[in-house]
Amino acid sequence: MKNISTIGIDLAKNVFQLHGVDSAGKVVLKKRLTRRNILPYFANLKPCLIGIEACCGSHFWARELEQLGHDVHQMPPQYVKAYVKTNKNDANDAEAVCEAVSRPNMRFVPTKSKEQLSLQALHRIRERLVRNRTSLCNQIRGLLLESGISVSQGISKIRNMLPILFEDLSNQLTIIERNYLSDLYTELVDLDGKIINIEKQLQNLSRLSTECQKLQNIPGIGLLTATALVSAIGDVHTFKNGRQFAAWIGLTPRQHSSGGKDRLMGISKRGNSYLRKLLIHGARSVVYRCRNKDDQRSKWLAAVENRRGTMKATVAQANKTARIIWAVLKKNEVYCQVA
Repeated sequence: MKNISTIGIDLAKNVFQLHGVDSAGKVVLKKRLTRRNILPYFANLKPCLIGIEACCGSHFWARELEQLGHDVHQMPPQYVKAYVKTNKNDANDAEAVCEAVSRPNMRFVPTKSKEQLSLQALHRIRERLVRNRTSLCNQIRGLLLESGISVSQGISKIRNMLPILFEDLSNQLTIIERNYLSDLYTELVDLDGKIINIEKQLQNLSRLSTECQKLQNIPGIGLLTATALVSAIGDVHTFKNGRQFAAWIGLTPRQHSSGGKDRLMGISKRGNSYLRKLLIHGARSVVYRCRNKDDQRSKWLAAVENRRGTMKATVAQANKTARIIWAVLKKNEVYCQVA
């Protein structure tokens, strides 16, 4: 047991599979442990390199094992899959994790703190609430159309029109229809209140974070994007340059080259789709406002839009924004736009 240098852990809900090797790569450990026995077991081991797959709960185990003195690395599951031999089972998965973490060119997922995960949870909850609100509004529109009432686009239109419909006795709505529409309106107001409450929490957390304040100085970056970036990035030094950071978000071209022939396609859309969506929306507002400006960045963006179209200019601006974000966080400086 003293010769263990690397351990791969196949995480699960209750049962964890371990695979350990020594400095020469010889297998010296194959063991299955329950959840309650994991930390006591590693507390009695010499500090070693531990590999786990990035999944639900992996950040918790990474933090706990690091507190015991171990060097813990998380890896994307798709990178580990290539090292699985023959059939898939817990033992083979743990062996693959142990093999993958020892590779010198392996890419790792930075461990997030509890504060980052809490901030990220607020974004996940808000995203679900917004999705539920959109679904609710679509249902209300459909029900009103069945009663011969058409509502203009926009959530605010529904929010303002429903109370008027309840008071109007000439619209031929039945008592049953008025009752369920009233319940749906109450649900809509409740969702609005929950979303506003989460946004207030994000606003308060943003005021306490210097990184969020610096990011919000960048054109196209608002409260949601700044807090989402801080919660998702972790350690910005993990990325070598701005292009690697943009590629992590999925804003660089997807490549399919062979035989010396380079073929670049659309953006890869890898990584965090939520961050990519926020950056695209922010870039769209920058493109919209660049047409009446004469600074260097606006002229470049307007030229790209005229030459390649609005959507490609939006993606180009999102890519540039991602590189600026990396530079601001890496150098710990405030963004200053060139005139």
